[in-house]
Amino acid sequence: MVKLVNPERFNRLPDAILFDTDDTLYKYAPAHAAGMQAVREKVTRTLSIQPEAFDKAFAEARQQVKSRLKHTAASHNRLLYLQRMLEIIGLGSQVMLALDFEQTYWRTLLSNAVLFDNVKELLDDLRLLGIPSAIVTDLTAQIQFRKIVYFGLDNYFDYIVTSEEVGFDKPHEDSFQFAREKMRPKGDCIWMIGDNPVNDIKGAREKIGAVTLQKLHDGLEIGRGPNAPDAAFYDFADLRLLLARLGEKFTTPSYGAGMRAEQA
Repeated sequence: MVKLVNPERFNRLPDAILFDTDDTLYKYAPAHAAGMQAVREKVTRTLSIQPEAFDKAFAEARQQVKSRLKHTAASHNRLLYLQRMLEIIGLGSQVMLALDFEQTYWRTLLSNAVLFDNVKELLDDLRLLGIPSAIVTDLTAQIQFRKIVYFGLDNYFDYIVTSEEVGFDKPHEDSFQFAREKMRPKGDCIWMIGDNPVNDIKGAREKIGAVTLQKLHDGLEIGRGPNAPDAAFYDFADLRLLLARLGEKFTTPSYGAGMRAEQA
């Protein structure tokens, strides 16, 4: 069910909807863990080092890159992490190895990434309702594009905005504003769907006055105080039902029994 924290904000259909990617369209943690394990095994085997040596060097490399690049897309770049990791353990940049290890990470992550149920069905509903949609996501464009293609979503979204394109990670205003500029919605009722209570929820509400919906999953709690969303949900099927009720264009049986919007 959708938990309506501020039900007065859901009295009409949105003019446009923005979506985060990681932990919103799929669960990031298990896919990331699989990718890191594959890299760890390959690095220790290729370089004949202990796993603990890799863990220490990689953690240091990641911290250095993030500290230097701060809130930019490049601060998430696994290639930079792996390049710096090789330098820290005394091997220099080793560009071929860095590229190979990076590809191992992303190939394994994608093969272990599973799209949440009812995402495509929700996007089909938006198309039928004439509601434009866009992805607003951190990280570099190439890998986020690859994820969208891997999930088969490249023909579902109207636009995508990455932090590489605008120069800043969320919750910087430019990410949300540029998406709105691309979409040119007919009105000012914009929904933002994301998992992060600060970057997605607070950011979109403060920067563009968005109606915010937090995608929850096991281990993630609903935002509170200034980070509280206007609504929260676990299953995209329930969000489909909410849209259907607002639009009065679909019948309840096509969305399954037992789903309902619940006021907080």
